[in-house]
Amino acid sequence: MKKLLLLAVVTLMTSFSAFSQYKMENVSITYGEEITEEKGKIIKIIGETNNKVYALGLKGKSDYFLKIFDSKGMKLLVNKPIVLPELKDKDIDFEEIVILNGRLYVIGSVYHRKDKIFTLVGIEFSEDGKLSKDMTTMFQAEVARSSDRGGFYFKVSPDEHMLLVMHTALYEKEDALKYEMKLFDPNLKPVFTNVEKVTYNDDQKDYEFTIADFELNMKDDAFLVINESYRDKKKKEKVEKFQVFAFKKQNGYKKETVDINFTGKEIINCKMISTANNKLQLVGFYSSVRENGKANKELKGIYNASVNLDNNTNENLKFNEFDYATKVKLLGERRAKKGKDLKPLYMIHSIVEKNDGGLIVISEYRFVYVGKKQGIGPLGLQPITYTTNEMIVTALKPDGSLDWSNVVAKEQSATVTVASLNMFGVGGSGNFNVALGLSFPLGVMGKGPEYLSAIPIYKDGQLSILFNDNKKNKGITDIEEIKELGNYNNAVPTIFVFSDNGSITRKDPEEAIKNELVIRPGIFYRKNEKEFLIYASRKSQDKLGRMVLQ
Repeated sequence: MKKLLLLAVVTLMTSFSAFSQYKMENVSITYGEEITEEKGKIIKIIGETNNKVYALGLKGKSDYFLKIFDSKGMKLLVNKPIVLPELKDKDIDFEEIVILNGRLYVIGSVYHRKDKIFTLVGIEFSEDGKLSKDMTTMFQAEVARSSDRGGFYFKVSPDEHMLLVMHTALYEKEDALKYEMKLFDPNLKPVFTNVEKVTYNDDQKDYEFTIADFELNMKDDAFLVINESYRDKKKKEKVEKFQVFAFKKQNGYKKETVDINFTGKEIINCKMISTANNKLQLVGFYSSVRENGKANKELKGIYNASVNLDNNTNENLKFNEFDYATKVKLLGERRAKKGKDLKPLYMIHSIVEKNDGGLIVISEYRFVYVGKKQGIGPLGLQPITYTTNEMIVTALKPDGSLDWSNVVAKEQSATVTVASLNMFGVGGSGNFNVALGLSFPLGVMGKGPEYLSAIPIYKDGQLSILFNDNKKNKGITDIEEIKELGNYNNAVPTIFVFSDNGSITRKDPEEAIKNELVIRPGIFYRKNEKEFLIYASRKSQDKLGRMVLQ
């Protein structure tokens, strides 16, 4: 999923009659033919190039398919299984698929146990879906052992010309985490490489090291933000090292460090966005710290740090505590009066750059429940429930201070059954945490989670948020009255429109149309500010579509 979901659509609607298949208000929607080829449900729209739309399908546990549509009619032209070759007599596992400068690459990995090498390779697809016989080795990462091989993370540049890849792996015996970052050009040639190994001392109490986010801007500059913290037992203080590492093209990708200095608080998470005037904006949640230096680990509010990339300085750092009205909606009046803070179950969903230079930070309640595995060995199945509930919308002024805050009331969940969990990634282990892969895993898309969450829309200075809801919630914005979505196949779309001061107007369909296609908010591709590709379905019926702002 792209971080900036500035989908300019239906924000000026005065009458929101049900999601028309062809035309509604100032937006036109056109769908292609029904996709009758059952080789895999679409789990990702990769992009559009050379008058073709490329999508990724998944059938079963790990059978991936490349789907190619013609741009004009959205008709399915090609539906081929992605069969990756072997490397040194080992099968290559699918990792990602990207478009770089109009060229389509499938990326896969293979682990060689004897050599303790985790290899990442890229193979190009032709326009008609033929896999090249040539293979480009992108990584050969040395790791400690199979169970600590780590994982790969990917970020495509805003102009889709460059690819930033990171590999992280634990070294438990050394109390260390190694991370390696590489930037690749459209030919998959490395532009720069940076390798770091972080260790810690057992004497440091409550030690935590987090790789929070990485980013590429329009100048092909790369950024990484890390947060290292521990409690100084003698001084009874919380020590925080909050840093941005910048690798700028104009400086030959030499590593530059920007320190974000503060005391008396703990950073919970962080997301970055490159904005106008050569700035890098950091936002996330923070926690309060007790007198003995221990962090409370609950969400006190949202911070904003602005980095001027011309001189690598932090121009402002603001900590904005959640206001009372927002806390009442999320915690109830009694707990809000007692000054209680939020549980750390909210993740940054997206960041929008406002027209005035400020930001809108949208965070979402997300909880993953992993059920007990049933069955033996490879036949065992494990249920996983994904929950995405209310969204906190926080508008920040250009100086980082709070403008307004409100809550989008929704209650959604989907349960999937998987054969096994991938335990090789370093999502979190002991003192080290990698927070780069927070979206739904590709392996569970197409099974329910793609109907969850929401699409933020920012058009002409106005924010709207589109999501699927229970038709019984028509007209309701009160979080205490909202009913759970239930069967997402019977969902109806709704839009929450925000005024300049953050008040909400809800737009619902006048009446639900029987057998109307349901848009899947988790699967879309933003082509530009006025156009994006969508995927919609109703039970067994699936269509790819195009939504265009008039």
